[in-house]
Amino acid sequence: MNFEYNEIKGKRVLVTGASSGIGAAIARQFGARGARVGIHYGKNHIAALAVLRMIRKSGGEGKLFGGDLRIEKVAQNLMRDFVRAFGGIDVLVNNAGALYTYRHFSQLDGKMFDDMFVLHSKAPFLLMQAAFVPMQKQRFGRIINISTNAITYAGSHTLNYCASKAALEAISAGFAREGAKDNILVNVVRCGLIDTPMHRKTQEYGETRFQERIKMIPLGHAGSPDDIAQMVLFLASACGDFITNEIFTIAGGE
Repeated sequence: MNFEYNEIKGKRVLVTGASSGIGAAIARQFGARGARVGIHYGKNHIAALAVLRMIRKSGGEGKLFGGDLRIEKVAQNLMRDFVRAFGGIDVLVNNAGALYTYRHFSQLDGKMFDDMFVLHSKAPFLLMQAAFVPMQKQRFGRIINISTNAITYAGSHTLNYCASKAALEAISAGFAREGAKDNILVNVVRCGLIDTPMHRKTQEYGETRFQERIKMIPLGHAGSPDDIAQMVLFLASACGDFITNEIFTIAGGE
């Protein structure tokens, strides 16, 4: 897709987990089209700063927001701080995610399970809940939640990850139904295997397994972060004005 998306210019966009990978690509794509972008990051301030510089270089406006979204107060304060900085919010992209371990479910403990649900379900819920207030007042809002195509097979080594993303999809459906009357459109993008640092940083996974996984993709290669970013842009633009409560899979044919 290669649309101009002129209506994106000036939109106030918050992207979580935007210091690298898919989130960074989403933030850059919005920034390149003149959006005012909130770049949330967990720990890597240097990487987030690099994304901010690229956005400014392309003519967009950006601001950094740091914090661990597994901490409830951080998630609550993030939306408050963003709205204060930009005077409102038009687009929320819940992208922040992690796969801390790659273990068989028999080796998972409660904390490993909780961490996934807090990051992938609870934090996005809190952000959507807070975003609904200003979006309802202006009768406009776009929320795009990043999920995973792994839900469709829920592997034994990613069960906690897949379960938490499935919960996010259920939450998305509830917000979509409620938001429709106020022109708040909520959609989900399911990612297939995307070439990001997350896979290589995950314990017990590694490069060898990543390459083996690529062989399972019908198109024969992993996706790029920009493949996901383009779909997010599409949904946030006027192209997505009659789309809500949908799940879009970007997975190379899987």
